[in-house]
Amino acid sequence: MKTIFKHTCFFIAAAAVTFVSSCKPEIESFEASAGQADFSKYIAVGNSLTAGFADGGLYLEGQQVAYPNLIAQQLKHVGGGEFRSPFFSEDQRNGSGYMELIGLVDGQPVLDTVETNLAYRAAGKLTKYTDEIENLGVPGMRLDLSSVGLFGALNMYFERLLPDAEVGSTSYFSFATRKNHTFFSFWLGNNDVLGYATNGAYTDPTDLTTVLTSEATFATAYSSFIAELTKNQQKGVVATIPNVTAIPFFNTVTYARLIAGVTAATGGQYTKIYIQTASGPREATSEDLFPLNFPTDTLGTTRSGIPGYGLIIQNPLVDKLVLDKDEIVEVTERINSFNTIIKTVAKDHNLALADANTYLNQVANPGIMYNGIEINASYITGNAFSLDGVHLTPIGNALIANLFINAINAQYGSKIPKVDVSQYRGVKLP
Repeated sequence: MKTIFKHTCFFIAAAAVTFVSSCKPEIESFEASAGQADFSKYIAVGNSLTAGFADGGLYLEGQQVAYPNLIAQQLKHVGGGEFRSPFFSEDQRNGSGYMELIGLVDGQPVLDTVETNLAYRAAGKLTKYTDEIENLGVPGMRLDLSSVGLFGALNMYFERLLPDAEVGSTSYFSFATRKNHTFFSFWLGNNDVLGYATNGAYTDPTDLTTVLTSEATFATAYSSFIAELTKNQQKGVVATIPNVTAIPFFNTVTYARLIAGVTAATGGQYTKIYIQTASGPREATSEDLFPLNFPTDTLGTTRSGIPGYGLIIQNPLVDKLVLDKDEIVEVTERINSFNTIIKTVAKDHNLALADANTYLNQVANPGIMYNGIEINASYITGNAFSLDGVHLTPIGNALIANLFINAINAQYGSKIPKVDVSQYRGVKLP
């Protein structure tokens, strides 16, 4: 099924390439050493980013280049042991299915949904993988649900990893803390904000993934998880939560582009967009953010018997279709609070800290250069983020792996060689 991104109004130059193959990698001249850490049994605790989710799905290539796998490869230089992931088989390599870019129509991307070689054993249930693993990433995992045993029955990615007898009773907390590890990476907490933000800061009472986790719940869950992971004096690295407003999901369908599209489509009859907020309906401004999947084809239609949906103040866009400026403040303040908790817990347990929030803010603005490769948060051409506008490309994973490695080296006096980022791609162009 092909989908034209009518909601995006930007031009992708044909000359935009994933990266320059002639770029030379950074040269590291030190002798690798473990320093004060024991990497013989490394486990990775986390959500979709840890699992290698990308392009709106979990599939083999994304799993293979997930940042923990790249870290584990480098840890082999300093005594790292076997690191196993729940890879899909080659004949089921496309896993849950995902999006791919197949072309451009009038400068706008055409996406195709990959629906062959999938890994479903039944509707909504992926092929089981219950062998021993060290990459414990589960797409959709939230800290506030990490101790809920029922989650395994509700999330197909976690259900896949559990024996049938444990589905619905074994929590992710229990699953992740019984691996007899010597070192861990921990990157949870993103979804405790992300689901709320991407739903326009609207909490759907029927969908737990749209809840904004409270500071008290986050602090208790985070502290408990880290306490358990370090109870035998294990060392590890934790990461802060990125600002969700810095990702392409919220910075591609801009207010200016929507206004330009509406003005052109209506011949100037309509030149404003109206949104519903907690304080009532009002005209949208450039301070409000619209999601990547914004349904532009609904603008101007009849809703609840009133024509001009989104184009007149009497029929504003529903709250879940926009993250308004007040909601942005709310989300940003909660992220900052969560990151303060993360930094405090890391300090209390003498853990390495990978500041993903600061780093990905730099990627978003002004962007970074890596050996001649320009990397930023632009949709498709920015290299860092995949087609879903939230998760990382292979090159984005390589950069995050190096962020973790730098933090480990700094905290434990280790000398782990970094990943050669130039060996990994951005968005795959047609």
